[in-house]
Amino acid sequence: MSIFLRATALAVAATLGGCAVQGPAQQVDSLAPAQWQAPLPHNGSQADLASWWRGQSDSLLVQLIESAQAVSPTVASAASRIAQSRAERVAAGAALAPNVDAAASVNRSNQQSALPMGTTSQAALNASWEIDIFGANRAARDAAQARLDSAHAGWHDARVSVAAEVANQYYGLRACEQLLAVAKQDATSRADTSRLTELSATAGFQSPASLALARASAADGNSRYIAQRAACDVDVKVLSALTAIAEPELRGKLASGAAPITATPPASGAQAATPAVTPASAAYASFTPPAMAIASLPAQTLSQRPDVFTAEREVAAASADVGNAQAQRYPRLSLSGSVGIANFRTGGENTKTDTWTIGPVALSVPVFDAGRRRANVDSANARYDAAVISYRATVRQAVSETEQALVNLDSTAARATDAQTALDGYRANYNAVDERYKNGMASLFELEDARRTRLTAEQTVISLQRERSAAWVALYRAAGGGYTPPAAAN
Repeated sequence: MSIFLRATALAVAATLGGCAVQGPAQQVDSLAPAQWQAPLPHNGSQADLASWWRGQSDSLLVQLIESAQAVSPTVASAASRIAQSRAERVAAGAALAPNVDAAASVNRSNQQSALPMGTTSQAALNASWEIDIFGANRAARDAAQARLDSAHAGWHDARVSVAAEVANQYYGLRACEQLLAVAKQDATSRADTSRLTELSATAGFQSPASLALARASAADGNSRYIAQRAACDVDVKVLSALTAIAEPELRGKLASGAAPITATPPASGAQAATPAVTPASAAYASFTPPAMAIASLPAQTLSQRPDVFTAEREVAAASADVGNAQAQRYPRLSLSGSVGIANFRTGGENTKTDTWTIGPVALSVPVFDAGRRRANVDSANARYDAAVISYRATVRQAVSETEQALVNLDSTAARATDAQTALDGYRANYNAVDERYKNGMASLFELEDARRTRLTAEQTVISLQRERSAAWVALYRAAGGGYTPPAAAN
């Protein structure tokens, strides 16, 4: 009889197994462009974006990123979501297997019958199994697996975001330090000019108005220097908060990792009396990421993005949810049974017996639920449609971010030569005017005008280098940081 019941259950499961309900197609159309519309960076080199930061020849940057990732609440939250999703995946997969419970009981009773007073002890293993005819439990398991894959991708996305944030802050701080060096040298130059002008005014060679202008220029230069120094201090504090490194320790690391600043040689034949102006672009170039290109195929680039992979897994999970909701509208078949031992003790004698049962084989058929199951299917379909729309929007955003990074890289590369040429010209002009002013052949107004244009050019070159490093970081972020998502589970 037991063999017959088991064979009957398996035959029913095999016969109806082909009726398993499937959700909507999980493959959505790709929105990746055939080719990028923006020009690729000039002289870009193929490299693995996953080890991008270690290729910067800046060990301090790698330390800062690793420290920030270790203390980031975003990364920690993403890790907790992985643990939660893994537990849900185990629970969903367990629904496909039989459920076995152990039970034990002791009972003493006195019945008004032929049976004497006695104590009954028994122990048994109770098993139950819902035969997944229409695939409801398999769909729930697939949805849980998709969400686990999505959680893994979210963890990588959090790490990439933190790395990009720290890198941007670090490069911003290095740019601020270079601007501070320029501001300090400019303030020193203005102070020297003010001192020389005061000596000339005392001797009667300069007017009081020129002296007032020189003093105002010196005060303005010193004010700019103090403001720039405050900005750098703020950047250090922000970086300290991101990495959880104490500020004194961080300042020591930054100082030991600073690039040397070389002085600008005077122009040929010129004897500049003012301090030489630092070639900020050359000093700051040590902190500019090297050229690096994305993969040649847009699809490969997009597949590296954890957010795109997450959106695709959400579509798969929503599709499985639809299958699960549809399967709830169909009959459910379950099988239960138990095996155990029992002992009856009375009058000092024990009577032992073995017990077992198979069944019942229960079939539950939905008859009336006031439209609840149908509404659940409609709700699941709506969530699936929303997931597809979100996926397509994520892909479009990924393409847009990559295009923007490429445009910015191309723009900064095209402007770099012109900016450096302008700086060299304005610097030579300033040195010439300064020399003429010391010889009484140029007015203070001419000197200040030449100083302003040179200072603006210095700041432009540094800002351009900062903009280019930000574009490289944006490209790293847009390409997903080199993360390759795991293959979807079967």
